This record gives sequence, structure tokens and C-alpha cells, in this order.
Amino acid sequence: MTQPESTGYDYDVVISGASLAGSAAAILLARRGVRVALLERRADPDAYKVLCTHSITANAYPVLDELGLVPAIEKAGAVRNEARWYTRWGWIEPKAAPGGPELPYAYNIRRSTLDPMIRSRAGGTPGVDLLLGHQVTGLVREAGRTAGVRASTPQGEREFRARLVVGADGKDSAVAKYAGVPGQEYENGRFGYFAHFRDLPLRGGLGHTWFLDPDMAYAFPNEDGVTVIAVLPGKKWLPAFRDDLEGSFLAFARALPEAPPIDTAERITKITGTVNYPLHSRNPTAPGVALIGDAALTGDPLWGVGCGWALESAQWLAEAVAPAATGRGAPGDLGASLVAYARRHRRRLRGHQYLAVDFARARPFNPLERLMFSAAARDEAVARHMHLFGSRLISPPRFLNPVAVAKASAVNLKHRIRHRRAAASPPPAHLSRTEP
Repeated sequence: MTQPESTGYDYDVVISGASLAGSAAAILLARRGVRVALLERRADPDAYKVLCTHSITANAYPVLDELGLVPAIEKAGAVRNEARWYTRWGWIEPKAAPGGPELPYAYNIRRSTLDPMIRSRAGGTPGVDLLLGHQVTGLVREAGRTAGVRASTPQGEREFRARLVVGADGKDSAVAKYAGVPGQEYENGRFGYFAHFRDLPLRGGLGHTWFLDPDMAYAFPNEDGVTVIAVLPGKKWLPAFRDDLEGSFLAFARALPEAPPIDTAERITKITGTVNYPLHSRNPTAPGVALIGDAALTGDPLWGVGCGWALESAQWLAEAVAPAATGRGAPGDLGASLVAYARRHRRRLRGHQYLAVDFARARPFNPLERLMFSAAARDEAVARHMHLFGSRLISPPRFLNPVAVAKASAVNLKHRIRHRRAAASPPPAHLSRTEP
């Protein structure tokens, strides 16, 4: 049996960032016997991310389940993220097949509730040292690889040596910067603003997304009777929003088809957002370094995938590196484990990000998108298929497989035939009579 290496490491893994990705990774690694230092630059244990869709896609439900968070999330009043989507062909309303299983779901829950919950769970996990007020200021390098971090702490500068450093520190990741991890940045042709309202009814209690081709908006119900409304227009709208943010935001929301009644609801937050939110893609690993969550890949916020991908990437990393991170494996095992994590990360997310980058140009729907969205508005089976893709449970190739495209084409052909027949049919006799 291979014995643990004796290297004088303070921890097996140091994680920078104790939000969703970092806290989830700390829990999952520690349960596998890894000693973890979880560093968070903010000193407040109740700190949370503000700029977020506050929604977790269904692909991340298994991670929530493994973390043991589902009962706590439901007790906090989180809302299952069932939704309906507006298109110019009508509403897409995914429903379970008659006699079939319910549609996969996760939750809408505000980060002010979720972040402290998962951070507290991480801090109470044996094997995790949660260190608040600790900000990474540099990396420790040894033999051409990263072997720890330097951090400013309430007690002054400190060095933490570890076999693996994990960057869970967001889209502007300091770990990625200090490690020189290459990446790409893609312009986002939309900007976004959102606000929270109380007592704002939505049809069926469901989340609403508006595909206005190319502008976007959504309204998601959350816990405690609070609904978040976001508008994501193309940048041609930017001058109007800069001149009058509140007036432009409210006017945009009021003009939505089946608009939520914002004028009778109570707005409980200021209007917050950003005019520039580029998409980032970085290599998810470097020697002695792994990136998870937004540090590895920052998606377009209009799709609401960030929370789900943060949780999934934390799980993938823990599954890949835990045995090697303890130092009980053979030399080189950690490097091989990082290769496996990077391969899985790219395989699972690269196609989704490619489509998101293309759609972020704020262009009208392309022919394939028109085909799938219009068919989903007309057919329940296509709507369910689109729900699986929107939940990131199937890949782009599966979403656009030949059978699915043929099904959508058949749905639209039948629709056109019915429409033409209806237009060609004479009106009923009692409507065609002329009065004497």
C-alpha cells in the first residue's frame, strides 16, 4: 500500500472562494478524506453574490442531493423552477407526459439565503477549515508548479502550502491570474438589470422567460414571496437606460406580453445590474491548480446556468482528484486526475458555452433556433425536449440530433398545412349568408 508522502503541506487542498462552487467543493472533498482550507476574502459569514439569476438548473439537483442541502433548501421556501417561455409563435409550456415522470427540476432561491446556508454547511464539515477574511494575494511556486497560496488575513500575511490550489473566486479569478491560466473573453451584446418584488403574481406560479428576439427578460419566483425580474436588452437600448434607469426598466417590464403586474407589487430592492458582462472561458487546470465555477467558465446570465455549473464543476473536481489530493497515490496521480477533470469539464460544458457565445451577439434567431422554438410552442414533446436542454441535462448534439430536428420539422409542417386548410375553407353557411 502506498504511504502518504511527507511534504510538510499545511493542507491537501486550498480553495479560494467560499461561495457556491468553493463551499460545495470543500464539502465533497472533505467527505472523501481531503484536508481543506476554504479561504473567503469577505469576513461576513452571511455575505452573498448579488448579481445572479438566483436559480439553480435541474442538472445540479444531484449535487444538491449529495450535499444534503435539498431538505434545507425546501424548508427555506425555495420554489421549484418550473417555467414557461414566450416566443413570437406562442408560449412554450413544458409539461410532464401523461402518465410519465415529472419533469426534472431544481430551485429558485435567492443567494442571500443560499450562500450563507452552503458556507455554514462547509464550515461545519469535518476536515474543512473555513477561514473568513482571507484574501489570496499570490501563489507559492515550487519545481515549476503551484504548491500553495499567500494570503492577507486578519492576523497579517500568511502562506498556505497545499498539493492543490482551487480557484473558486469568480469570473475575475485572482488564482487564474496569478497562475497565468490562459483563457478567452467574448463580448456580450446585451446588458442586464434586475430588481426584486414582493406579492407579484405570475401565471400558474411559474417562472416566465421572454424571448423577444433578440431582447430578453425573465421573472422568477423565489422564497418568501419574492420575485426577481430581469431585463436583458440589446445594447441599442443602453442610451435610454443610462438616461433614465428606473423609467426604462419599468417601461420595458410593463411592455412584456402577459406582463407581470409590477405597479401593484412592492419593489423591495433597488434596480441593480451591469452594462458589460462578457463571457469567459479558461483552461480549467494548470500544474497544481484547478478552476471551478465562474473562474473556469462564465456563462451568459440570461440562461441562468452559473449556479448549476458551479455546483457540477465542484462535484467533478472532487470525484477526479480526491484520492490523489491526499497524497496516498503514486507520484503523478494528481496531474493525471487534473487532466481527467479538465477533459470532463470541456466535454460537458464547451458545447453549451459555444452556443451561448453565439447567442450573446444579441442577434435574431437563426433558422435552426426558429425551427426548434416554434415547434416547441406547438408540440408538448418538443417542449419537453427543449426543457431538458434548457435544464442542461442534455448536450447540444443531443438537443439538435436528427430525430429531434425531424420531429420539429414535422410539427411545423403539420401546423402550416392546418393553417392553409383553415384559410382556404369557406366560412360556415350561417356566416356566409347575406342579409336580404
